[in-house]
Amino acid sequence: MSMVGHLRKVASLARRSRRRVDLSHPARSPLGSAVVNCVVYRDGVRRPPADSVEEAVGYARKHRGGFVWLGLHEPSAEEFAGAAELFGLHPLAAEDAVHAQQRPKVEQYGDVLFAVFNTVTYVEHTELTASSEVVDTGSIMVFTGPDFVVTVRHGRHGSLGPLREDLEADPQQLAKGPSAVLHAIADHVVDDYVTVADAVQNDIEQAETDVFSPLSPRAADAGRIYQLKRELLEFKRAVVPLSRPLDRLATDPRSCVDPEIQTYFRNVAGHLLRVTEQIAAFDALLDSILQAHLAQVTVAQNEDMRKITAWAAIIAVPTMVCGVYGMNFAHMPELRWRFGYPLALAVMAAACVVIHRGFKRNGWL
Repeated sequence: MSMVGHLRKVASLARRSRRRVDLSHPARSPLGSAVVNCVVYRDGVRRPPADSVEEAVGYARKHRGGFVWLGLHEPSAEEFAGAAELFGLHPLAAEDAVHAQQRPKVEQYGDVLFAVFNTVTYVEHTELTASSEVVDTGSIMVFTGPDFVVTVRHGRHGSLGPLREDLEADPQQLAKGPSAVLHAIADHVVDDYVTVADAVQNDIEQAETDVFSPLSPRAADAGRIYQLKRELLEFKRAVVPLSRPLDRLATDPRSCVDPEIQTYFRNVAGHLLRVTEQIAAFDALLDSILQAHLAQVTVAQNEDMRKITAWAAIIAVPTMVCGVYGMNFAHMPELRWRFGYPLALAVMAAACVVIHRGFKRNGWL
């Protein structure tokens, strides 16, 4: 089925019901396609759904203050080709849009701005283990032009349905056009970063408590710390590269962003800086926790070696005495004395007690 046919079905569905429905993966769109929604706005107000995407685009271009917002979820190259041709998207950007593994970036092709945001969500778990998944990542690609917004979402989370409804509840902001939608998406993504950072902090604090708690049965589990570091690295890869693209959106007058909206991007950049600093602090803290854990393991091993050495020294005394008396010589001290055997045992026991007390006093046992 063609892209236009999918959009006609979306419009028909929208006319029948306006309930808030999450069409995200894995349920996908009930239409059985990559299309999530296609809506026309004018002066910040949602217009009645059009019968086709061409009609929606024609309306937006005919009426001042109108634009189209087309939402897609994990489209194939064939599914996205129609939208790319209709909106005049650059082939390189269109190729990037269908591939999920992209670094955060902002690129400009004429009057079309292409932005990539990596999304992150916290994976709830009852107990952190050496194989627990802590964060899950995805991506949102956004094309903004003079009269359109095309969003392409990859991953199992990050649905933009609630964000769309929040924007529709603020017509004054939405009336500022595609730049307002781009800002809302960036703000939504960074707010999720803040939420995930707070949740990860709780996991790190729990790991720190377990390492330094002598009563914790999991204190010796280094695998959990390594797993946290791996998940934090994935979080870092999603967050840190976004700094420069956000700075460009906030400061570059050539970025096709409404100057009034650029002020809002500066606020988003400030929130991102906070998360970036948190991640750096988390990384340093995990290194400290890991070093402390390794130091505890080394100390425990030294304690064990000292105990083993002490008991070996104690056992060496009776072993030596028994070895001497076991030698096949005729002239041995007290060899034929009636109390020679008990005396030898008493001497060995006394020597063992004296050595044991010495090791005990020195902290080896």
